[in-house]
Amino acid sequence: MPRLSDSMEEGTILQWLKQPGEPFARGEPLVEIETDKATVVYEAEADGVIASVLVPDGGTVRLGDPIATLSAEGVEPASTAPPTARPAAVADGRTTDFRTAIRDALDEALAADDRVVFFGEDVAVAGGVFAATPGLFEKYGPTRVFDTPISELALAGAAFGSAVSGLRPVVEIMFGDFLGLVMDSLVNQMSKYWFLTQGEVSVPVVIRSVVGGGGRFGAIHSQMPVSWFTGVPGVKIVAPSTPADAKALLRSAIEDDNPVLFFEHKRLYALESEVDGQRVPLGEAAVVRAGHDVTIVSAMRGVHESLAAAETLTASGVDAEVVDLRTIRPLDRATILDSLAKTNRLVVVEEGPLTGGWAGEVLALATEGGLGDLDDAWRIATPDSPIPYSPPLEDAHIPGAERIASEILARLGSR
Repeated sequence: MPRLSDSMEEGTILQWLKQPGEPFARGEPLVEIETDKATVVYEAEADGVIASVLVPDGGTVRLGDPIATLSAEGVEPASTAPPTARPAAVADGRTTDFRTAIRDALDEALAADDRVVFFGEDVAVAGGVFAATPGLFEKYGPTRVFDTPISELALAGAAFGSAVSGLRPVVEIMFGDFLGLVMDSLVNQMSKYWFLTQGEVSVPVVIRSVVGGGGRFGAIHSQMPVSWFTGVPGVKIVAPSTPADAKALLRSAIEDDNPVLFFEHKRLYALESEVDGQRVPLGEAAVVRAGHDVTIVSAMRGVHESLAAAETLTASGVDAEVVDLRTIRPLDRATILDSLAKTNRLVVVEEGPLTGGWAGEVLALATEGGLGDLDDAWRIATPDSPIPYSPPLEDAHIPGAERIASEILARLGSR
């Protein structure tokens, strides 16, 4: 049984998400465990195969006791020892995963500025429910990195108070689904305080939160709450799709004097790529694939689905350009309109409900600023319904590469 909270002595296996004989990849959810603080999902720390389950659903086990055996060359059961700090990545060309990039950005920010503090639920001793923050508590101590009670409202209040008192807090709200509980502090306090103080007091708060579907977490732990906040002046919204951007944008967010919502898609944590150490300013999109027939605009995991769809489309003679927004508020107007001027067609892929989503804002921008270049524009999003738990239904709910490619072909074929 891994340590999932600082006070944990035992846990209850609620449900195995992988069964004996099933392979898994690093970052995939293995088992749902109820601890003294919360129900959490434990993710694989390496690739492997479940050899046998030692504690069935409903069983209670003490910290450190084995709950399953794994089989695969070089795969060992996860250690229950406290994690140790790793040095931050500084060398160009380093390949790392998304969760390590997040951790390295926090490490560098804490080292660079004594005003930076980091707190949240199980982020310190346990190293984060998604294993994104190991070693920071040991390295920086309990005054800079610390665990809090399970109260998103209290976390937001503490972040606001510490920010206007001279600190630069980074707060983790474990699941973005619960950001509704921080609404008052964020929407009515943090976002307006600079305005209300006539520009005298800024609120440099970063709220990190895990979002997105595809992980079999159910309707209340799989939402994409971006659109809840796109209409709030004073709040910036960051949504990286790669480890390099995760690190660079988190550093930029921590250095920004405005409140920033920093969204991390849970299905990207195991993604690996080079991290070159380059900085990325907030509000700057990236053209990640050049093309001339249609522009696909997306963010987070949707970027990877869009890139896969673009490769599929080449077989039908369609050359798609893919734009990674990286920051959803503010939008990079120039990059979107420049791409539209080249392709004359725009499709926005959003993992989120069709009604009221940020995809509609991108289309509005395109029609207001690029109507003369526009031949066609539409959205590909999730249905206006809660996210299903059933794996086949959840997969069908989220816009994937196959759906994106088929809808583009159908749309172009009707022209």
